[in-house]
Amino acid sequence: MTSCAFCGRENDAESRFCIDCGKPMNPSAARVGPAYAPTPSGSHAQPVSIPQTRASDGLTPCLRCGKGVTPGLPFCGHCGTRVSTQAEPGSCGQCGATYTKGVDMFCARCGTRVGERVSVDVASAGGTKVLAAGRLAAAPKLSLLGDSAEAVQTYTLERGEAVIGRGDADIRFEHDHFMSPLHVRLDLREGQLCLRDLGSRNGTWVFIDHPAKLTDCDLILVGSQLLRFRRLGYPGPHPPEADSTRRMGSAVPTVDIAVLEQLRADGSVRDSYHLSPGRSVSIGREQGDWIFPYDATMSGRHAEIRSEDSEFFVHDASSRNGVAMAARGERSIKQGQRLLVGDQILRVESV
Repeated sequence: MTSCAFCGRENDAESRFCIDCGKPMNPSAARVGPAYAPTPSGSHAQPVSIPQTRASDGLTPCLRCGKGVTPGLPFCGHCGTRVSTQAEPGSCGQCGATYTKGVDMFCARCGTRVGERVSVDVASAGGTKVLAAGRLAAAPKLSLLGDSAEAVQTYTLERGEAVIGRGDADIRFEHDHFMSPLHVRLDLREGQLCLRDLGSRNGTWVFIDHPAKLTDCDLILVGSQLLRFRRLGYPGPHPPEADSTRRMGSAVPTVDIAVLEQLRADGSVRDSYHLSPGRSVSIGREQGDWIFPYDATMSGRHAEIRSEDSEFFVHDASSRNGVAMAARGERSIKQGQRLLVGDQILRVESV
């Protein structure tokens, strides 16, 4: 047996691709490339040590996490994976190799996806149509929201993990051209659902439900306006002029320590608004200090940037469409929060 360096899953020594994450197991497979490779942005694969269960314990070892499972139980109580003694063999439709149904996610020979991590419930006039059976009673659930904020589909993360994207992802939106092929990854860790953008072109956005502190280069979505927060720092002293003549200047606050930049689609700055200590700025379509009368997705008074000492916080001013911030690194999300992925709005229904 050989351990996958990415997820730690034990594979047969002859396997070219990991049966759980699809990563190459040897250099020749890496040159070919697996059918699916969800690599979190900026992360590095680390070997994982999986505890082994001895046969003398009278328990069946789970192939995913190595924990002991009581004989007769179909799923592991630790990670929810179906144990091998209850699984059925299957045949890969691409190369014909044998795999274990309910356990293997990818073919060990060619790397083709043969399993699913997510089940889908589609809302319809006659009720809910179940497209796949669930594995975990308490698995995280996401809902896809329609134009009137109603749930039109529900996704159950059967194994506590999923990748959302336009390509070969667990939750796939193949016609959404604002979504990258592998856009964002979700993982359940110690009761918390964690989100990490996978280096997507348009980022992954989390709608705020309380005031959020701004740090340098934070991106804010207000209506359809993409705003970037930049720290400027305090200005340094200016040397006196040689002939002692004072320069004229606009009557402005003595210190500008931050700026909001309106970004175009190509990343260039169209307009900006300077921020100073003790100075709050309201943003809206009809009211406020910075007005966008051409943005129909923005409320009349949409958001506010408030100054607290030398820090700034963004507040949602009870807008209809909310205020979202781009996810940076890995962050936890909680029940009820909404996500913007590509052109899709998802809501966390349970964790």
